[in-house]
Amino acid sequence: MIREIFGKKIGMTQVFDGEGNLIGVSLVEVEPACILEKKEYPNKISAKIGCFKVDEKKLNKIKKPVLGYFKKLQVSAYKLIKEVESVKEAEAKKEVGLEIFNDGDIVHVRGKIKGRGFQGGVKRHGWHGGPGGHGSMFHRRIGSNGANTDPGRVVRGHRMPGHMGDCFRTTRNVRIIKVDREKNLLFIEGSVPGARGAIINIKKVKWPETKKVEGAK
Repeated sequence: MIREIFGKKIGMTQVFDGEGNLIGVSLVEVEPACILEKKEYPNKISAKIGCFKVDEKKLNKIKKPVLGYFKKLQVSAYKLIKEVESVKEAEAKKEVGLEIFNDGDIVHVRGKIKGRGFQGGVKRHGWHGGPGGHGSMFHRRIGSNGANTDPGRVVRGHRMPGHMGDCFRTTRNVRIIKVDREKNLLFIEGSVPGARGAIINIKKVKWPETKKVEGAK
């Protein structure tokens, strides 16, 4: 069985747990995916899956080589083809969905965050900016960013204005509050990367990662 799948982010809402606590959750719609083929490597086993089935009326929008690949496997056409981590029990031409998740599972969620375009340092890095008075010559500008005579250049990696967002981010060790198998919905605690309608990857974690504390043995 595969350990990860792709879904579509719907938005956020709130639910109550068994103790009456209010929890903010992200809603993710997960359609059943088809295991197209099984792939074995020397150190791991993975599976190629197809996500988001294409309607028969829109098959003309798929490229012919890709459509021929699905016809060769004798399965329906899918919008997204990805290779994911799997185990030996994965069976080809089998559909899998939310049955790989249970309430309380810990997952990693990866998605592309919103693009913000070119932004200054105040918004991009949280700078405080300069004084607000009229005598100030820099309110939201970066000011001097060079070094002294040695090394006499801008150090690599210096935080400056630039392109913000439109890149992949991963939220680790988040809990699945509820699995609604009738409506194909996942209720994931907290926020996950991506805007509404974004395609995100949900990967089941065997052992949650813990943050390492400096100086700890």
